[in-house]
Amino acid sequence: MKQKNKRILITGGAGYIGSMLSTHLVNCGYVVTVIDNFSFTYDSLNHLYSKDNFHFIEGDVNNKKLIKKLVKQNDIVIPLAALVGAPLCEKNKNLAIKLNIDSIKLILSSLNKKQKIIYLTTNSGYGIGEKSKYCDETSPLNPVSLYGITKNKAEELVRKINKNYICFRLATVFGFSFRMRTDLLVNNFVYRALFKKKLDIFEPNFRRNFIHISDVIKCIEYSIKNFNSLKNNVYNLGLSNANITKLRLARLIKKKIPSCKIKIIKNASDPDKRDYFVSNKKIEKMGFKATKSLESGIVELINVFKKNNIIIKNNY
Repeated sequence: MKQKNKRILITGGAGYIGSMLSTHLVNCGYVVTVIDNFSFTYDSLNHLYSKDNFHFIEGDVNNKKLIKKLVKQNDIVIPLAALVGAPLCEKNKNLAIKLNIDSIKLILSSLNKKQKIIYLTTNSGYGIGEKSKYCDETSPLNPVSLYGITKNKAEELVRKINKNYICFRLATVFGFSFRMRTDLLVNNFVYRALFKKKLDIFEPNFRRNFIHISDVIKCIEYSIKNFNSLKNNVYNLGLSNANITKLRLARLIKKKIPSCKIKIIKNASDPDKRDYFVSNKKIEKMGFKATKSLESGIVELINVFKKNNIIIKNNY
């Protein structure tokens, strides 16, 4: 059954989060339009093309005429098209600015006052947090990468220009997707533990927060259904009991893959300097709480990697 007045445009909808979100919203009855240029895969949306409430456009999110037309036709815009991750943005600095900032400016200039935007950014903007404190939505933003800088800037634009928005600062996402990635930390550690039988860890006590991709999708659906009570706010979105160090993560994986050896690399630095724990209390008080555990996600990934011949093209 199609959801009334819920036409949703997703940019970058063939990507890691986008392919799973598009699938879920189509199955829920929303009319979903995806624009993507297929940078990394051509088959992540194959299962949707037969659906009457799914529309796909292969195109450029900086195509002014096309974006203005697509935005006009929809009630909600969820912009996911971006260069994601610190290494990829450093490698393609101009494109990172064009996709991560300029495309958001174009979308914002195309929205009318009644249309809604749900913007997903990253909690990497917190940079290096205090050892004794959790970062919350009032904590200062000190991104340590161009990726974090561009995403924070885009969030700032959304909050400044639009008065019908919800922003989520995502923890590091893990789990299976139709457009699979193994460069994300949990996915990467499980993949290396399984096939290389070792985990070489730099700066093992660096802290992160994590969230399973299914919880990200559920929260976006929750925000669509409860938009008016959540709107015009920014929320951290992560699994609260998954605020852990890289070494703790490695040990959780070793419990499931005992043959894996953990090696701490001393006198070397991690290129990703993020180090913080994050509070997710604000969104939890508003009625949504992530529940998919790291342990169950690790088991899922082991099964995915062992039992499927997945061709993976990572972001970098």
